[in-house]
Amino acid sequence: MNHSLFAALCAGKDLDEPAILCGWDRMISYGALFEASGRLAHRLIALGVGPGDRIAVQVGKSAEALILYLASLRVGAVYLPLNTDYTPAEIGYFLTDAEPGLFIVDPADADAAAPLAAGISARLATLGTDGESGSLLEHIDTLPASFTDMHRAADDLAAILYTSGTTGRSKGAMLTHGNLTSNAATLVDAWRFTADDELLHALPVYHIHGLFVATNVPLLAGARIRLLPKFEPGAVLRGLETATVMMGVPTFYTRLLADPRLDRNATKGMRLFVSGSAPLLAETHRAWEERTGHRILERYGMSETGMNTSNPYEGERRPGTVGPALPGVSIRIVDEQTRTMLPAGEIGMIEVKGPNVFKGYWRMPEKTATELKEDGYFITGDLGRLSLDGYLEIVGRDKDLVITGGLNVYPKEVETEIDTLDGVEETAVIGLPHPDFGEAVTAIVVRSSGSKIGSADILEAISARLARFKLPKTVFFVDALPRNAMGKVQKNILREELLDIVY
Repeated sequence: MNHSLFAALCAGKDLDEPAILCGWDRMISYGALFEASGRLAHRLIALGVGPGDRIAVQVGKSAEALILYLASLRVGAVYLPLNTDYTPAEIGYFLTDAEPGLFIVDPADADAAAPLAAGISARLATLGTDGESGSLLEHIDTLPASFTDMHRAADDLAAILYTSGTTGRSKGAMLTHGNLTSNAATLVDAWRFTADDELLHALPVYHIHGLFVATNVPLLAGARIRLLPKFEPGAVLRGLETATVMMGVPTFYTRLLADPRLDRNATKGMRLFVSGSAPLLAETHRAWEERTGHRILERYGMSETGMNTSNPYEGERRPGTVGPALPGVSIRIVDEQTRTMLPAGEIGMIEVKGPNVFKGYWRMPEKTATELKEDGYFITGDLGRLSLDGYLEIVGRDKDLVITGGLNVYPKEVETEIDTLDGVEETAVIGLPHPDFGEAVTAIVVRSSGSKIGSADILEAISARLARFKLPKTVFFVDALPRNAMGKVQKNILREELLDIVY
């Protein structure tokens, strides 16, 4: 039996029904979607891609980007999406670590990408966002639309998502066909998806939220995806006229609340708003309900596991919580030192187990053994507590990870870049509450003796080394960083001192 995720996505579909609506001027039916992915699968084979080979992809959002993802599944390759904001220096690490046989970029980035691809002996191809440009699509219509899909076991890799590492170096979470298929099927049931739904998709397609949740779930249900290039309030409000579901990050909801056009009439055809990837403030939850009459459904997931918990579709959606564990998923709260289970109401480490939990970290067996235990539970690094009736509240992170606009930033990476600058003695990077991004990357810098380096100098110097979302929103200068008796910087004190900062 073929356990490929694509086999599940294509099963039982009405080929004449719309699958992807590109803005408002183009429709791709399920039949056309499968034919296009078949042609692109033939192209991947011609480029030397086979089962188990990695495909690194750094391209803009488009229907063709999603078709490429499906084609990768069909040939049995391992899909490696990369944030389009990553700089060449950052991309170099991912390519060296994953060793993809094929690297696909936007045509405008081909010259910068060529030496990176050559450095790992990978082929380079291009894919534009206009549905036509790029070497990957040249003479694509001459290739057969039919393709015999590679058989995949449930345990075979489907994708690698790089997530922040404890030393600032990213680590690749290995997701299997079984992980992605089971999680999508669970969410179809939990969120009541049907072929009558239209999902408004304004998320990026390089992380688990936009690529897997907001793509796999509607496709599995036979629903339509209204694909927007990016989040823009006017376009989203127009999309709400025909959509039934929207998935977003808290930033989407705060920006829509700032638009006077948002009211109950604008959302009258909607049945579900979902938020994730960053904490949703209780104030945002209440303001959204007051303005639209809808209660946002908040859920909890991560790159290593997909979705773990969800506030119920029917029942109480509690602000400040991410709901109970999804069917088939187990959540427990344990003491960080002893790993003994804690009773309801006590704060401890969140651990998760289920068919959604990843296979491990790419080429990091020791890290995998540390965080993925023999009993099948994954140590998330998040701190939380369970209510008596099973609702999970996330209270913080054991790691210093900052989640800004739904994207992960590990402070050590930013600190390292700032610390290399002349005039900087040391740096601490923390996340502070932000009404738009959830958290704002904030740098606290100690200048070297006699230095007059300013925030503009720092931001200019590191902007070529780090993606834009990693850049600090604010740089503060202090005489010394607070430390404990062991000499460790006490970031909790910095957060408390700066908590009242209004961004």
